[in-house]
Amino acid sequence: MNANLERNAMTNPYLPNTLETHGQPLTSQDAGTLSPEAADRVAKVLALRENSAATPLRALPGLAGELGLTSLHLKDEGFRLGLGSFKALGGAYALMILVQEEASRRLGRAVKVEELLSAEVRAVAESMTFACATDGNHGRSVAQGAQLMGARAVIFVHAGVSEGRIEAIARFGAEMVRVTGNYDDSVAEAARVSTERGWTVLSDTSWPGYEHIPGLVAQGYTAMVREILAVLEEPPTHVFLQAGVGGFAAAVAGHLAMVLGDRRPHVTVVEPARAACLYESAKQGRPVKVDESQSTVMAMLECYEPSLVAFRILERVADGFMTVDEDIAVEVMRRLANPLAGDPAVVAGESGGAGLAGLLTVLKDPGAAAAIGLGPEARALVINTEGATDPALYREIVGKDPETVLKENAA
Repeated sequence: MNANLERNAMTNPYLPNTLETHGQPLTSQDAGTLSPEAADRVAKVLALRENSAATPLRALPGLAGELGLTSLHLKDEGFRLGLGSFKALGGAYALMILVQEEASRRLGRAVKVEELLSAEVRAVAESMTFACATDGNHGRSVAQGAQLMGARAVIFVHAGVSEGRIEAIARFGAEMVRVTGNYDDSVAEAARVSTERGWTVLSDTSWPGYEHIPGLVAQGYTAMVREILAVLEEPPTHVFLQAGVGGFAAAVAGHLAMVLGDRRPHVTVVEPARAACLYESAKQGRPVKVDESQSTVMAMLECYEPSLVAFRILERVADGFMTVDEDIAVEVMRRLANPLAGDPAVVAGESGGAGLAGLLTVLKDPGAAAAIGLGPEARALVINTEGATDPALYREIVGKDPETVLKENAA
């Protein structure tokens, strides 16, 4: 993003969705990907994995009162499947479905989900290599899925991925490949090498001619929505969803629209001002790649080109797009670690609290909040997409170890 665009995004952070496609139904393909039936399959696959219990949905009555809202709930994905991020739901799930599809072809019959961990299916998986680019969390999910199925994983990481996150991926037996440049460069390199070597690219972003696999990744994220709606007495009225390439936001907003219909909440997509590719795409009415600027502390969201599938969904079901600056992302991490009376402490990584950062930013502008109906009757929902996936960096920012934050809350 150039300097003028960043200044504009930070000065006028909220962009209502005025695209012609806003409010239109999802395409038949996307509706199938994010349907209740697809979520049923996700639940069946999830049940095959260890630590598959639902993550906590935390009520924050103290913060809701301070902000003048009826309620505020936070879905805490820092406990997802032992990987500390919502992305544990996507990459591994997609890998398991791809193995199922390949096994069905090779065995000449429809392989059921219940057979995925069988010796016959694992024998097929052992002959497959999956490659992806990652900022950290998606790669961990793919690596864990490959280990579970007995497949090979090759993970491409760019220069901005911390050593802590690289080590966390490598623990699952994945081969690590370092790439000069940023996330988009690592995506291109993973695709290039995989094409040369006949590997399967398992990306969470899409491009022309490559949509099926990112669709499966997004499909895995529907588990979060199902868990949230199973707990809430009433659905939220407002949801703030952080975005990198947009797959997470599209999956959550799209599935909410499929399940709730006219009762769906007002959805705002939140990005770092320094990497606001969806914001700019919404302004221009088409997917665009933004120029690189300074790096952002919200490292998992540092993406400069949207997923085509994600934008196709979000242009229909997102009601607004906005940006947040660096300071408020750090502020949110610290606020969640030092909660108001009556609220639980939450360990949120640098990108995990970006949705809440968006909510706080809108509420600082009474006119913007009123324009989207964000007031005393609002029931807000945010998702902490990651815990302290880099504990050393978390300690540097918050001033406490993540374990200390949770122990203080327990006491």
